[in-house]
Amino acid sequence: MKHFRFLNLFFAIIILAVLVQCKKDNQISGNAKNPSSETIKKDTVEKVEEIKPQITFSAFIFPTKKKDSAMAAFNKEFSEEERYTILALNRLDSKNKWRADTLAVPDIFDHTLIAYSPFPKNIETLKEVKKLVFFSYPIQAYALYESGKLIKWGPTSMGKKSAQTKRGLMFANWKKELAISTVDSDWKLPFNVNVHNTLGIGWHQYDLPGFPASHSCLRLLMDDAKYLYSWVDTWILNKGGATLKANGTPVIVFGDYQWGGKKPWKNLINNPVSNNISLEEMNEIIKPHLDKILREQKNREEVEAGSVVEE
Repeated sequence: MKHFRFLNLFFAIIILAVLVQCKKDNQISGNAKNPSSETIKKDTVEKVEEIKPQITFSAFIFPTKKKDSAMAAFNKEFSEEERYTILALNRLDSKNKWRADTLAVPDIFDHTLIAYSPFPKNIETLKEVKKLVFFSYPIQAYALYESGKLIKWGPTSMGKKSAQTKRGLMFANWKKELAISTVDSDWKLPFNVNVHNTLGIGWHQYDLPGFPASHSCLRLLMDDAKYLYSWVDTWILNKGGATLKANGTPVIVFGDYQWGGKKPWKNLINNPVSNNISLEEMNEIIKPHLDKILREQKNREEVEAGSVVEE
């Protein structure tokens, strides 16, 4: 019996030695599946992303004839914070959750939404751009970048088919904590930031029904609208406000929505990266506008520096 225990111990030591050596070999080749925190610190953001567990999505279905009971089950199964995350990923707010038929539900919850980002975490092309906002028509989502690093993203509801949001490069103009819609005076628009003065286009809090539904504006969740309101830089006008001295934060609206087709976020259930926008795609979107963005940024810096000197 002692001899048997000795053999077990002997083989256990050999197996342990092999495992340790395999781990060392993997670390040397850069293929370690569980790198130390020190390794992660030294590695690039892209490498860290590669070793993150893949988030998968399941379907939560609301049958037409049993929608009330399904909603009750949904409310019971998930916490308030989890419901907020699920609805945001499905381009819905709490007020419009009754519109849900099938929701994509992640197996890992991140209230910041960064873990589910369809936008690249880093865009080297933008390293000299202090701030930039993107609004994607295809996936109805916005993204904020600072010096090429993604700092926040979230859902939006852009212009409906008959009143689509203008594409291309715009700049943040003025902002107002509570604006009144020019389309209907009954529509109150909290944390409004105008990005096209003559067309009256801006982003603000308003209903997110799970599809493009606005009259060309860019709707946001309340928390997101507040964040963008405090984060954005608005235009600088000359004395009297008649002429422009410097533009505000640049904004790029791009792409087209699949009108009448399947909502893109529902594809996450079968393919969790189906909504992802590649780095190559983003660079193609940025390329035509980069020179102007940098020129306007430099002009703003000079205007701000001049203002400090005058004071």
